[in-house]
Amino acid sequence: MTPPARYDVLVIGSGASGLAAAVAAERGGASVALATKGSIQANNSSKAQGGIQAPFGADDSPELHAEDMMRSSHDTADPRLVEALTGDAQSGIHWLEELGCAFTRENGGYRLARCGGASRHRLLQVGDRTGHAITKALREAHEGGSARSFQNHALTALEVTPSSWRASFDVKDGDPVTLDAGTVVLAAGGRCYAEAERRHELSTNHPNATGEVTRIALDLGAEARDLDALQYHPNGGAWPVTMQGYSIPETTRAYGAVLLNANGEEFTDSLGPRDVVSQAIFDEVAAGRGVETEDGRPAVYLDTTRISEADADISLPYMLRRYRGAGIDPLTEPLLTFPVLHYQNGGLVIDESAETTLEGLYACGEIAGGTHGRNRMMGNSLLECVVFGRRAGRAASEKASV
Repeated sequence: MTPPARYDVLVIGSGASGLAAAVAAERGGASVALATKGSIQANNSSKAQGGIQAPFGADDSPELHAEDMMRSSHDTADPRLVEALTGDAQSGIHWLEELGCAFTRENGGYRLARCGGASRHRLLQVGDRTGHAITKALREAHEGGSARSFQNHALTALEVTPSSWRASFDVKDGDPVTLDAGTVVLAAGGRCYAEAERRHELSTNHPNATGEVTRIALDLGAEARDLDALQYHPNGGAWPVTMQGYSIPETTRAYGAVLLNANGEEFTDSLGPRDVVSQAIFDEVAAGRGVETEDGRPAVYLDTTRISEADADISLPYMLRRYRGAGIDPLTEPLLTFPVLHYQNGGLVIDESAETTLEGLYACGEIAGGTHGRNRMMGNSLLECVVFGRRAGRAASEKASV
């Protein structure tokens, strides 16, 4: 029998965190393999629209960013991870720019928006397809290097051998495969698609977000935290049918849109933290002040008519195309919205190098817990992918070479 192929670093997952880890590990001198259960383009990161936070404003700082994160998490986030994230934010943005990601600029600097829960304008964007732009830059860097990609490889088992980690995969239209690696980076995302199906709810997630890699790590003895803390995106599309489950960018609210009940009244701070805004919508509907879609779903109004056409053209072009293609112009009529299941706040416990409680096993992105505590601010997931993906890749490369 042919022995399994061996690599210094094996990355599981092809979203922004997995790609960042693979690129960082390969540039650290490691031999790298990246395995993903679908195509390399199939991930949640590519669907992320709103933006990525980084404290570039003249009145901003990593410390203020960290304070906003702790407050939005209701002081449940790990301060060490928060400090690492906010401290690396600017360098993470510059790294992405070096890889070819061009953020929207104006007046000689970045075009910055203030997102929910933030005390400053610090949300960078690439129109309203920021996740697509970031993953494209990372994917091109990964594919331009020496790392090997294993697409349509679904991880089924992970075990420790005397000299390495051994990973087993089911392969679409092929025989099972086994790979050995000095270190492993788990970047396979969360479980919100599967959880939404179980609850008979809508989700913004890609169908690959089913959480089995987290279960494999837990069965190995890795520690986790806050796995029950699943986040709703406040502004899921409720109507028309083609927009149900679509995550209306929260930057709509950053550029002036507000939430209204059936009476046309504002009922919450539209720039509040995600959990607060989502709960306010749930409560308003429960109190009988919501509206109903044509197919009988609950909703409230998101009054996007208050957004200027100039802001919409620059920062919300994809949303405009989606809704106008469905026969609705967001600049002339309000949208129907209701929270949809969006993000797994908790996950595997990690340290500042993204190492889990099992030596040589790293985790980054949505599969890891602690950075956001029990409630995440928008724009920090892509940042977490870049910062901790890069940290994981570097640390995994260094440990594999020892």
